[in-house]
Amino acid sequence: MNERIETHAFDAARYIRSPEAAALYLAEALTIGPAAFLEALGEVARAKSMTELADRLGVTRQSLYRSLSASGHPDFSTIVAALDSYGLQLTVTPKAAA
Repeated sequence: MNERIETHAFDAARYIRSPEAAALYLAEALTIGPAAFLEALGEVARAKSMTELADRLGVTRQSLYRSLSASGHPDFSTIVAALDSYGLQLTVTPKAAA
């Protein structure tokens, strides 16, 4: 019996439903590194509305997608605006002693 099972690529944006979930996802991505964080931030922005965020920033959706990708180089204001769109803010704390 050769049944085919249809699979789909995992899309984190489908599961990010609250600022708390977004914050946990971004915090975990940040432990991996800057590229992972940018990619996760793009997924958080997509979960909210990439079009709405692009309009607010005065950029095209395509430009925003590129900027918030693992290989992107967004302005700091773009990062802050993406976080703000989901009700999040950036904070800085001392590292835990090793």
